[in-house]
Amino acid sequence: MASTVLVVDDSAFMRNLLKQLLDGEHEVVGEAENGVEAVELYRELGPDVVTMDVVMPIRNGIEATTEIKSMDDSASVIMCTSVGQEEKMREAVEAGADGYITKPFQKPNVLQAIDDVVSVEA
Repeated sequence: MASTVLVVDDSAFMRNLLKQLLDGEHEVVGEAENGVEAVELYRELGPDVVTMDVVMPIRNGIEATTEIKSMDDSASVIMCTSVGQEEKMREAVEAGADGYITKPFQKPNVLQAIDDVVSVEA
């Protein structure tokens, strides 16, 4: 069953890459380029899953995750991080992240991460 996904990354290239990886498997219902937009779109769209970049301008992924989780504690957020950002991942998990994927993204890892958090809810 396809899930609805909100893709959040300050890089248009990364958002497009994730959309391509998800195409045919899940429905991307929106995209945001910073944490402020992410929170607004989450409120508007109520997606099943959010893929959230950790490092972004205006409001980072950890702050946005904290805010989304405070609005909806059943929200599923998967953090997207670059290799070597283990400290950031620890902060993200403390903020309530449900999983993470590492850049460069690989389709099996992305789909598995989404399946992991969605199947937990099902």
